[in-house]
Amino acid sequence: MANKRIYLCLAHMSEAGLEQKYIKEAFDTNWVVPLGPNVNGFEKDLEEFVGQDKRVVALSSGTSAVHLALIACGVGPGDEVIVQSFTFCASSHPITYLGATPVFIDSERETWNMDPELLEEAIKDRIAKTGKKPKAIVPVALYGMPYQMDKIMEIANRYEIPVIEDAAEGFGSKYKGQVLGTFGKYGVLSFNGNKMITTSGGGALITPDEDSWREIMMYATQYRESYPYYQHEKIGYNYRMSNICAGIGRGQMTIVNDHIAHHKHVQALYEELLKDVKGVTVHSQPKEKCSMFNGQCSMFNGQCSMVNGQCSMVYDSNYWLCTLTLDPDLKVKGQENAYKTIVKGAVGGAAGVIHAASTAVTDCQPNENVEALRVAMDQAGIEARPVWKPMHKQPVYREAPAYVNGVSEEIFKIGMCLPAGPYVSDEDVRYIVETIKENII
Repeated sequence: MANKRIYLCLAHMSEAGLEQKYIKEAFDTNWVVPLGPNVNGFEKDLEEFVGQDKRVVALSSGTSAVHLALIACGVGPGDEVIVQSFTFCASSHPITYLGATPVFIDSERETWNMDPELLEEAIKDRIAKTGKKPKAIVPVALYGMPYQMDKIMEIANRYEIPVIEDAAEGFGSKYKGQVLGTFGKYGVLSFNGNKMITTSGGGALITPDEDSWREIMMYATQYRESYPYYQHEKIGYNYRMSNICAGIGRGQMTIVNDHIAHHKHVQALYEELLKDVKGVTVHSQPKEKCSMFNGQCSMFNGQCSMVNGQCSMVYDSNYWLCTLTLDPDLKVKGQENAYKTIVKGAVGGAAGVIHAASTAVTDCQPNENVEALRVAMDQAGIEARPVWKPMHKQPVYREAPAYVNGVSEEIFKIGMCLPAGPYVSDEDVRYIVETIKENII
């Protein structure tokens, strides 16, 4: 293992090399533009995968998908949008692009996702304080884990607030047999280089019907009117996916189920190998199954996936990343040196230019044993990273309303992400687990 570095999640090309086939076709036919046969084909593949008679628009990123969904929900300056706090910044930043204010909701303990009780509390409080309802609700499938969809949708429907599902990390995850991103009005997908499948960079927006699909398509292509010259009556964006990237996506769609199965296998192996390690807990999905009523599956929506005549699991995570928590009292080698020096570069797969920190510590950070284990694993050639820092604890959102219960802050202090991608072998998992054990005092 000394000469091999194990990354959190890297994309894997199809064995048949179909990505190269579609890319070559794009060059051979000169479709090297943000439209073309591959884009159309990729969208059809996605529509077949998600089902529910949805239409899909392939875009340049998951962030652009969030942005366009917010626009479609009428979000503008002075509005508020409810969004999960425990997430990556792409869930909330587009709200600010539109001059609106994110209202952050903390997590419940089972799935680490949006707490429905806090959600309703926030809606009531925002109406009382502002005189109007939030314009949208954005739950997030954190690390692929499904949210409590029944409860969230019941509240959203009762208050008539549209739901934008951020399933960027949850491509292929299901709730009661139905693919995430198809419950709300819009569903966001991501195909970044570290996601379940990749187009190198890119995303997609799941839309509810033909009219919504057409409007999103207009916004994604600069909102050009039907004249023989360029006429613009609304502000649009250059958000369409390129034909080259879509070619990669078409090849990736042939192996998506294999990728999902692999991530689930890696999760099960972590659970088995770490189950007896004191102070270490692998986070896993709730074991609840769909319930039967008068011989029928009690479903919120759609059809139940029956397995051997039994109801399937309510929660079916793709386990995009596997996560664990460390007991605060657990001692790890080197933790006395944690946060003594300022980090000089990006950590955990971060790309691009990062702003140099002025101090080694902040007022909300992982515990010393978590940081010590991250450093030890890095030295052993294993990429690991803390879980997402809650958005309501980010300096840029210090003035944003937040409805908190302490759950996401607590998990942030004790949580860590482990490698789970297609290149992570059983041998790698065993090496990772042994490295964890060796560094526990």
